[in-house]
Amino acid sequence: MEQQQKQLTPDEQALAEQQRVAWQRGCFQTAQKYLAEKGIMPKSVVEQDSRFLAPICAMWKFKAQNGKTYWVVTGQLPTDHAEVGAASDARDAMRYFSLQWQLKADQIMSAGARDKTQADFANLLVKRAHGLYELYDNDKLWAHEPK
Repeated sequence: MEQQQKQLTPDEQALAEQQRVAWQRGCFQTAQKYLAEKGIMPKSVVEQDSRFLAPICAMWKFKAQNGKTYWVVTGQLPTDHAEVGAASDARDAMRYFSLQWQLKADQIMSAGARDKTQADFANLLVKRAHGLYELYDNDKLWAHEPK
């Protein structure tokens, strides 16, 4: 039996848009704070290269005051960054972070996670890495991306 999708009323659409904007703003603030904590002062965001999959993850492309450009991932996963040379676009950056997190989790576990917190973090990295890779691998999400 087919499920019919309920059309949102204009009020519901407006509320959904407000929630999406608030989520995106929160992710932006998280990304800026994260970079600052790493000693990287953000200068501007390259909006046309950044991608948002609310409420799961945001992939930001930031230009920093040090002249470098970075990918920053935020959302329902660990916030992380890499220099822009690690990935050619936001989709590729998702794959990059997914692979990096799997490697980091392997390092934590092979070093013999000394406590439950480390083991839990390694498991979280693996789960989020798999989820991020699924987003990367989902062609429907990237159908409107330039080739």
